[in-house]
Amino acid sequence: MKRTTLLHAELSHVIASLGHGDMLVLGDAGLPIPDGPRRIDLAVARGVPTLDEVLQAVLSEMQVEAIVIADEALGDAKKLPGWYPQSLGIEPQTVPHEEFKRRTAKARAMVRTGECTPYANIILIAGVKF
Repeated sequence: MKRTTLLHAELSHVIASLGHGDMLVLGDAGLPIPDGPRRIDLAVARGVPTLDEVLQAVLSEMQVEAIVIADEALGDAKKLPGWYPQSLGIEPQTVPHEEFKRRTAKARAMVRTGECTPYANIILIAGVKF
């Protein structure tokens, strides 16, 4: 039985349907969404909701096995938002931004946040809780 709630029913449904190895992308307002993945747009206004707010809600529901971020997100540590992946306790795999965008095409869903920080994008790879 589900004990916590997400504010968005479509996002909750996607998380509930993820299988081992499936990818869920959380992105800033500028990340292009390719054809293929389910699109969930949560952006209400510039900066609302932040990537960190959405990530915390998703992590309350999803078992994450691995994460992928763009190399460029590591460029200036002072500009990194609160979602900085190492704070999640998982060492991120880093790839060039163009490769990151290519990988998003294989995601089950992409979630657009109101985040406006450059490269504030993260791929979450579903794990299994045993």
